[in-house]
Amino acid sequence: MYEQKIREIMLDAVNKRIGIDKAVKKLKFLPFEDLGFAKIDHHRALRKGFPEVVFCQNKSVNQVAMIVKKMIKRNCNVLATRATSEMFREIKKYAKNAKYNETAKTITISKNKDNKTKKGKILILSAGTSDINVAEEAAVVAESMGNKVEKIYDVGVAGLHRLLSSKEKLEDANVVVVVAGMDGVLPSVVSGLFGKPIIAVPTSVGYGASFRGIAPLLTMLNSCSPGVVVVNIDNGFGAGYFASLINKNGKNENSLL
Repeated sequence: MYEQKIREIMLDAVNKRIGIDKAVKKLKFLPFEDLGFAKIDHHRALRKGFPEVVFCQNKSVNQVAMIVKKMIKRNCNVLATRATSEMFREIKKYAKNAKYNETAKTITISKNKDNKTKKGKILILSAGTSDINVAEEAAVVAESMGNKVEKIYDVGVAGLHRLLSSKEKLEDANVVVVVAGMDGVLPSVVSGLFGKPIIAVPTSVGYGASFRGIAPLLTMLNSCSPGVVVVNIDNGFGAGYFASLINKNGKNENSLL
């Protein structure tokens, strides 16, 4: 999207449809735009294939609204994480197509609907119902980046028959995101049974000795099954983003997709 914009500006200047000064003025906002409290990286999509994501936690409603307005003006897809319903209501006033996922706490605005990958599928697993908010964040991020996403929730080790009943879906996926709190064992189990890249997400769900996610984090880091990488506690965003990179750049030999 941004590469096309740069080409248009350069062609307009070459063909004398706009002057040099006007071309410079248009280009100077493409690297980043300084709002004082934030510097919006408008070149992020050109460098990485996806625009800068707005992390809303500890930002005011007005700050988030101003950032999103500027991104919409540049015709970007918008993804905001850790967003409140109040932030969404403010953004909805000028972005009618904005969507809010209350469970994931995400706001999405899609300007480009033709970015779906023709490659494989990302599967999101949650160990328990209490982990779904983090799993949903991962799913929204992966979907926003153009991936096919399937979700299977509440398949933790307390009842492994629930996981094994979905073995065909696990075999069909290119990459699996496994979200778990408590003891955090589920990613190792999935990795031991299926030959897929596993992204493990520890959550802060659990009783006292889980130490707000540190116990499952350490379990996942100490996995005896190879093929497991671990993101930070409750970091559904990081898991969804990394899963997208694997899915778009990798190839599943066993996939029918």
